[in-house]
Amino acid sequence: MDDLSESTSIRQAEPADAALVCQFIHELAEYERLAGECAATPSGIEATLFNTKPHAFCDIAERNGEPAGFALWFYSYSTFHARPGIYLEDLYVRPPFRGAGIGRMLLKHLAKRAVEEGCARFEWSVLDWNEPSIKFYEALGAKPVSGWTRYRLDGQALRTLAS
Repeated sequence: MDDLSESTSIRQAEPADAALVCQFIHELAEYERLAGECAATPSGIEATLFNTKPHAFCDIAERNGEPAGFALWFYSYSTFHARPGIYLEDLYVRPPFRGAGIGRMLLKHLAKRAVEEGCARFEWSVLDWNEPSIKFYEALGAKPVSGWTRYRLDGQALRTLAS
């Protein structure tokens, strides 16, 4: 393989990338065995990522000009540190590009942003069955956060509490 730094680049997603970002999300949902739960649409991506007050941000990795993967993230906040953090919602590298360091590049890109912006932490979740990803993250020095159980309200339960 040729030099990764010469052939791979990371750029911020633009409005014209809404369909590509949506495609990445659907590919990730398929990989995570959650395709039936994925309702993302290009118009939904455009409305939430590319407006005057975006709710999330996206970086796209390209190898030799071809879309290879993405990182979709947003700012979180640590009250204990009184500083922002970055929460990585999705990291995905397409199968033909895996093993070339692209996932590491995306994580390094976000870690650098977190440090430059004075963030207290950089966090994400991983499915407990996803052993390849767990090993990858731990090889980078990431550690699981024990003692916390993640909770979620969505669908009818969310609407019920809101009413």
